[in-house]
Amino acid sequence: MVAIAKEVGKQRYRESYGRYFEDFEVGDVYEHRPGRTLTETDNIWFSLLTNNQHPLHSDSEYGKKSEFGQCLMDSCITLSVVTGLSVADVSAKAIANLGWNQVKLLAPVFAGDTIYAESEVLEKRASKSRPNQGIVTVRSTGKKGDGTVCITFERTLLIPMRGHALDDKIDY
Repeated sequence: MVAIAKEVGKQRYRESYGRYFEDFEVGDVYEHRPGRTLTETDNIWFSLLTNNQHPLHSDSEYGKKSEFGQCLMDSCITLSVVTGLSVADVSAKAIANLGWNQVKLLAPVFAGDTIYAESEVLEKRASKSRPNQGIVTVRSTGKKGDGTVCITFERTLLIPMRGHALDDKIDY
């Protein structure tokens, strides 16, 4: 989402990212830009951070002998990158992620692939227990630069209503 400039003083503005609960409409699709080109270094670092020791993510000789002919990106980095690409539009004001569902890995991702993402609003409802918040579910789709869909998933978030986000309350 394009940043909104909120006036915080005379001729002084602060960027504000994300959407309030009221800004989400079922059926809306947000195209997240820019994309992210994944690298071999990303894959190795992510595998090290998560202690994923599968050689298909870090051993080029092993990868060459696989059906893919090269190392694969760790599938969790694909999930994380697509989630990250959606933050400015979907969750920059979120209070919490409530869950990821229906994660589907549809095509392999390799070092050098550029991933783009989009999210469609599937559901929204006011929270029953939190009067100034709502629950929003989106389906995010990750596509490689050639248009191949590589991942889809649904994510449910707790989103503040207008005037009740943390950045509405903190003067920093």
